[in-house]
Amino acid sequence: MSLAEAQTEGAIRAKLNYIVDTGKPPVSIIDWPEMEHEANPPQYETKETTIRDGRPLKGTFSLDVHGFVFADHPTKVTDFTDETQRKEIYDPEIQALIRKCSGASEVLVFDHTIRVGDETTRESLKARAPVRGVHNDYTENSAPRRLRDILGNAEAEKRMQKRFAIIQVWRPIRGNVYADPLAISDGRSIPREGFILNTRRYKDRTAETYHIAYNPRHEWFYFPEMTRNEALVFKVYDSDSSVTEFTAHTAFEDPNTAPNAPFRESIETRTFAFWD
Repeated sequence: MSLAEAQTEGAIRAKLNYIVDTGKPPVSIIDWPEMEHEANPPQYETKETTIRDGRPLKGTFSLDVHGFVFADHPTKVTDFTDETQRKEIYDPEIQALIRKCSGASEVLVFDHTIRVGDETTRESLKARAPVRGVHNDYTENSAPRRLRDILGNAEAEKRMQKRFAIIQVWRPIRGNVYADPLAISDGRSIPREGFILNTRRYKDRTAETYHIAYNPRHEWFYFPEMTRNEALVFKVYDSDSSVTEFTAHTAFEDPNTAPNAPFRESIETRTFAFWD
């Protein structure tokens, strides 16, 4: 199969939600209901976009070139909602995966987020909903700030003397993903324009993400019917500007999803990767 054939085979047309620049910076309030009156939610427009099936190109993706890798990654975790299993089994699995994909000398897992499409299940698990908006989870300011939050100022400053990145891993936690799959952009196709700063205010900290405005140059991939033994590894920040630094991503409604398809249940894991 040629590259051109692989790029078009299985391509779909789907609607993605892109932020609109209203001139007023968006502010999201997270788990802080008493401050919700200060929120200024992002405003979106829907754009129909081509999203390619990445499976035919599976072995060609690179973190430093495309910003993401799709990997076979069997896991010994039986319950991703069990914090002990995440710490004792999953964290080492993730560290090994990212070292292999990135060439980093050290990987530190610092966060897990479970997302569930069904509201009742989501509430019982204290999970979050899939995010249907094109975004990148960190900025040039919030990535170093998060490193300081986790490691403390002195250790963070030491680490920042060399290359570091924030690399995330996304996977299903039960059955295959049919609803709300994750679309990931080829990082090379995202020009450094249309990045809208979104402030996320928590009780104990303030974070920043980028929501991204529409650009016809964006190129999108997805991996249909992902299983719990497959993982999408992608960068959301890299201190090395000579490689791909960001990858936009979003959940989306696949037009091929059956009306009775099971809800998506997934976990995203955030890590710091360090190079000697």
